[in-house]
Amino acid sequence: MRIIPGEIKTAQLHSYLLGSVAPRPICFASTVDENGFPNLSPFSFFNVFGSKPPILIFSPARRVRDNTIKHTLENIYATKEVVINVVSYSMVQQASLTSCEYPKGVNEFEKAGFTPLASEMVRPFRVKESPVQMECKVKQVIETGHEGGAGNLIICELVCMHVDDSVLDETGKIDPHKIDLVARMGADYYCRASGNSVFEVPKPNIQLGIGIDALPINIRNSNVLTGNDLGLLGNYTAIPEKTAINDDRLQNILKNNDAKTIEAQKILHVYAKELLDAGQVEKAWQILLADR
Repeated sequence: MRIIPGEIKTAQLHSYLLGSVAPRPICFASTVDENGFPNLSPFSFFNVFGSKPPILIFSPARRVRDNTIKHTLENIYATKEVVINVVSYSMVQQASLTSCEYPKGVNEFEKAGFTPLASEMVRPFRVKESPVQMECKVKQVIETGHEGGAGNLIICELVCMHVDDSVLDETGKIDPHKIDLVARMGADYYCRASGNSVFEVPKPNIQLGIGIDALPINIRNSNVLTGNDLGLLGNYTAIPEKTAINDDRLQNILKNNDAKTIEAQKILHVYAKELLDAGQVEKAWQILLADR
């Protein structure tokens, strides 16, 4: 499929963009109007863009169907303040309810059953049920266009952050399994960032990985190892020294096969892949080096 913006309807392009740029974190934005009346709405055009100063940006896009703007954007223009709350799995259905287009003057805190908490440095309320609440001052609003579907980049500076202690690990850092965040996909789909869906990708910040191009050719051209497998091996800063390991499965492979044959290499690579999938990269290296 080849898509040129302008050659398909905006609603179709919007759907393809949301389905491909995903998952997207959710900005659960709390604002007030010029009279202090609250509004609460989720947005998935959102991310963090710096830490000194701490900047977050989200975008309430103009509605595609009628080119109108959201109450959140109206309130931002009026007050230049917002509280960005994160959305955990335990509150996702309530947060979704606030995306209903209630008339101006309807209190979404009440409609969705959320508890408003007074903020310390801005006027909008925080959402008590959210595990992290970020009070922000709005520095700038960038309008990317004036037609339906155009974005409005709300550039926010964090002035006070509230983190629920229950989502912290023993070192004081946020535990992804405890905070249990959700993110938006395309259409009505969400994803849950906890459990088996959370994994680590080790990356040295100072020492350089040798790269896939530096792997021995029989490993680099393996018909068993995937690109992810080769990426793990190429992330090592040097090819490890071959050492003797006490491994019955390896000994049986070497005993029953000539390690130099293609069939033996395949059997070794299958074993190494199992180890890589289990996170045992060092041992996988030793299995792969056994035929050298």
